[in-house]
Amino acid sequence: MFGSLAQAGKYLGQSLRLMVGLPEYDTYLAHMERTHPDQTPMSYEEFFRERQEARYNGSRAGCC
Repeated sequence: MFGSLAQAGKYLGQSLRLMVGLPEYDTYLAHMERTHPDQTPMSYEEFFRERQEARYNGSRAGCC
């Protein structure tokens, strides 16, 4: 029971961070280590700036 409760808490926290626009740097680091071990990951500041650019200055799809 506690395992599923902890998992639900993890997903809830992740959802709340995404709703307010906080990027998941730890998830990014895990991805880089797992799939791109030969590349140097961005610093937190670089990652945050890149995510903000993608969110606010990226090309918009659709009609608006």
